Amino acid sequence: MKKYDIAIVDDHLLFAKSLTSLIDSFDKYQVSFHAVNGQSLINTIQHKPMPDVILMDINMPVLNGVETMKWLYKNHPEQKVIALSMDDSEEIIIKMLCNGAKGYLLKDIHPDTLEKAIDDVIHKGFYYSDRITNELLDAVLKEENKVNGVELKDREIQFLKLACTEMTYKEIAAEMFLSPKTIDGYRESLFDKLQVRSRIGLVLYGIKNKYIKL
Repeated sequence: MKKYDIAIVDDHLLFAKSLTSLIDSFDKYQVSFHAVNGQSLINTIQHKPMPDVILMDINMPVLNGVETMKWLYKNHPEQKVIALSMDDSEEIIIKMLCNGAKGYLLKDIHPDTLEKAIDDVIHKGFYYSDRITNELLDAVLKEENKVNGVELKDREIQFLKLACTEMTYKEIAAEMFLSPKTIDGYRESLFDKLQVRSRIGLVLYGIKNKYIKL
């Protein structure tokens, strides 16, 4: 049976060692290398084959997870990455998703969940856990919810695209020359129309329906 190569990017050596042992115990996966931060990853892949999936921490010295995702998106846009972090803030999740991460997991997950996430990313192209993104309702991920099934106005599309960036709602209001209260109205309207419950849901909808390109 072919074993898929997994790379671990994490500066916590004890956690990385335990994670390596766990992944090596899976039938279909093996750890090809471990990097202690994003710069270490970049240096390593200069002379090693790219792994099938990278498991990446967020908070790391030298080059953190978000900065590393930006570099990978520019230089290896097809690389599959799953963020594996203790940080479940909406801001960080959005940054990772908008820069190409295919999944986002917390470090306290069950081993079976990790294995399923890697499976899904390899075979489906993405994995988003219910714990992190409860707004991944059928309306976001199912094929019948393509963009032509929901009619968005031009200003709603403009707001959606801006919501899929790192801008704050206040900055979006300034960019669209609207009041923060009006922006709140756009947000709530899209939450209702797209059947999502947070900004992460908007970002995932934008990714799925190609309002933003990864």
